[in-house]
Amino acid sequence: MKLRKARQHRRGRIEIIPMIDVMFFLLVTFMLASLSMQNLHSLPVNLPQGHAGPMQPKTPVTLTITSDSNIFLDKTQVTLDTLALTLKPMLEGPEASIIVAADTTAPYGVTVNAMMQARAAGAQHFLIAVKHVN
Repeated sequence: MKLRKARQHRRGRIEIIPMIDVMFFLLVTFMLASLSMQNLHSLPVNLPQGHAGPMQPKTPVTLTITSDSNIFLDKTQVTLDTLALTLKPMLEGPEASIIVAADTTAPYGVTVNAMMQARAAGAQHFLIAVKHVN
C-alpha cells in the first residue's frame, strides 16, 4: 500500500507581468523627471526648421527675439541699449554660451544687432535654436 504525502509540493513560478508593470512605471517616471529638468528660459516663438546635434551647455543664457522685435534675456525684456549691461552679469566666464531663439519672422537686423550687443558684453559662443525636423 502506497501512502500519499499530506502535502503536494508545487514548483514556484516567477510571474513576469508585475515585473513588466514596474518597469513601465519606472520608464514613465524617468521620462517625466527628465522632461521637468529641461531648463530653457525662453518664450514660445516660431523657430526655423533645421538639423542640429544635441547641445551640452552648462547654464546657457537664452536670447529670444520675437516676431514683433521684442528682445528677451531669460524671460526678462530688454532693449538693444540695455542688452549688454543686463547680459554681462549673467555670463559665467569666457566659455559661456548664448542660445539665440529668434522667431522665423523676426527682423534680421534686430537679430544681428542683438547678437553684436551680446558679443560686446563678452559672449563668445552662440547657439542657434531650431525646431528638429525628422
